[in-house]
Amino acid sequence: MSNEFKQNFQADEPEQRLADSMGAEPIIIPVIEEQLQIGKRVIETGAVRVTKHVIEESQTVDVPVSREEVIVEHVAVYQYVDEAPSVRYEGETMIIPVLREVLVTEKRLLLVEEVHVTKRQITDQETQEVILRKEEITVERTGPNHERPA
Repeated sequence: MSNEFKQNFQADEPEQRLADSMGAEPIIIPVIEEQLQIGKRVIETGAVRVTKHVIEESQTVDVPVSREEVIVEHVAVYQYVDEAPSVRYEGETMIIPVLREVLVTEKRLLLVEEVHVTKRQITDQETQEVILRKEEITVERTGPNHERPA
C-alpha cells in the first residue's frame, strides 16, 4: 500500500476517503453507529369484574326471656290487735294486713287475715327465628390469559 493510501485511511474525518494509486475517484466509506432508544407503553391485557351478592340465612336461636310472676296467698290470722299493723316485708314477701271492726262489749281490732304477696323472677327459653346476612364476592377476569371466572 502506498503512503498516500495510509494517510487517507488514517484521517480523523467522519467519512474515510480511500483513493487508489492510479488516481481514480476517491471511494467514500461511511462510518455507521447504532444507538438504542428504550421506551414503555401501557397495553391493556384484560379486565376484572367484581360482583357482590348478599345471602340471607334463617337461623333458629334460643333466647332467654325473663318475666315476673306474683303469687297472692290469703293467710287467716283472727287475732285482736290494739292498733292497725303497717305493711311489712319478710324477705321478698310483702305482707298487707286486712282489718275488720267487730262489735264486742268493747270495740277492738280483729286481724282477720294477711295477704302475702311474693314476687319471683322466672326465666324461660323461647325459640325465635332471626335472619342473618352474609356477603359473597365473585371476581371475573377477562382477557387472553383469563377466560374462566376465578
